[in-house]
Amino acid sequence: MRPPSWLSQALLVAGKDLRIELSTGEIVTTSGFFAVLVVVISSLAFYAGADAKTEVAPGVVWVAVAFASTLALSRTWQRERDDGALRGLLASPIARSAVFFGKLIGVAAFVTAIELLVVPTTALFFSLDLSRVGPGLALLLLAATPGIAASGTLFGAMTIRTRARDLVLSAVLLPLQAPTLLAGVAGTRALFGGEPLSHLRDYFVLMGLAGAIFVVGGLAMFGSVIED
Repeated sequence: MRPPSWLSQALLVAGKDLRIELSTGEIVTTSGFFAVLVVVISSLAFYAGADAKTEVAPGVVWVAVAFASTLALSRTWQRERDDGALRGLLASPIARSAVFFGKLIGVAAFVTAIELLVVPTTALFFSLDLSRVGPGLALLLLAATPGIAASGTLFGAMTIRTRARDLVLSAVLLPLQAPTLLAGVAGTRALFGGEPLSHLRDYFVLMGLAGAIFVVGGLAMFGSVIED
């Protein structure tokens, strides 16, 4: 019998995470609630009248996504630590790079679910016209998600054995995601201000480049990181 291909191995890991989440709903529920709470509090604390749509809403979207994604990442790796699940995963005949890619797929799915909660909530509280800005915002979030998921997967594995892993993960991860997040905020502000998508090319390039670096780096480094 032929062993499963590398992609099949990655899909097995991703499928495991997604099946657990479908049965418990723990990560999306807690992270999604936190993200919505960030949007609601921000809409009240930073209200700036009519200018809030362009001056405040872009930052609210990305702050909510960034913090909620960090919470989701922490819980994803906590599952692997519980009851020695990580040892079992590493003992299985699955390539380390396939484990990384499978975890990345699962995390990207969780981040996407968070984004699907954040966008309509922000639109509601800031009176955004999603028929006008929705497609462009969806593309910006789509471009950012691989970088957020890949960096979180790699550095989440680095901190899985530390006691203060939540604090360490946040302290390390958010600065590394700064190029993606800043490009997302700037691109979203321009989009909400009426700029066409063709003028946002540089932001897409920056987020795509950051995502590619973290994906390639994660595939190359994950084996040595997870074994240490």
